Amino acid sequence: MIVTSVKVDCARITDWASFHSVFAEAFGFPDSYGKNISAWIDCLTSLDAPEEGMTKVHCAPGTVITLQLDHVREFRRTCPEQYAALIECSAFVNWRRNEVKQDSVLALSFRD
Repeated sequence: MIVTSVKVDCARITDWASFHSVFAEAFGFPDSYGKNISAWIDCLTSLDAPEEGMTKVHCAPGTVITLQLDHVREFRRTCPEQYAALIECSAFVNWRRNEVKQDSVLALSFRD
């Protein structure tokens, strides 16, 4: 399914296990998802490649999916490690793609 944004309720994230569960649900990661940050990066790197089977939501090539993070202020306060990883790893997804001459695929939007 091609989408332009994915909403994530960060109030549901309380630890690493819930971080991975919430994102797996929001993006439709495969059953083989490793529930670690490397697997998270791998899945989101393929947002414009449905044939890879890494997510159930996709964007058209040359476009991005905006990750709308709701309740982000509280998430940052209660889960600083997960919050920092989310920011850093989202940037890494785009950097990784840019290194091989692919367009960025992920943008972040914050809502309290």
